[in-house]
Amino acid sequence: MTAFVVDASIALAWCFADEAAPAADALLDRLVDEEAAAPALWRLEVANALAMAERRGRLTVAGVTRSVALLQRPAIAIDAEGSERAFRDLLDLARSERLTVYDATYLELALRLGVPLASKDLKLRKAAARLGLALLGV
Repeated sequence: MTAFVVDASIALAWCFADEAAPAADALLDRLVDEEAAAPALWRLEVANALAMAERRGRLTVAGVTRSVALLQRPAIAIDAEGSERAFRDLLDLARSERLTVYDATYLELALRLGVPLASKDLKLRKAAARLGLALLGV
């Protein structure tokens, strides 16, 4: 059973020392015994952030390799259904909560699964709180 939805901001906190946070680390520790979920765009969003970090000199190739290995280790189930909801639920949710469709994808998944959302993104956290969703990660 899925314990929470994890967004890219939490995953990147696991990869970058200057973004590390005890609450984010605790979520990674939970993934030893529990499963998280993420929308399909999670891998793309995180991979892009790692590529940009390497390009800007924030991470080395070895650092990116370590980050990828770290991110492939925990139990994170990728939900493919979100993209099928793009023109219905996600667009409406993005509009009503004044979010990007990308951020609305995380919010919709947590709402659909009935689990907390793990995010460091303030705008996303505020939208989740308005909708009564439990929050993790900060």
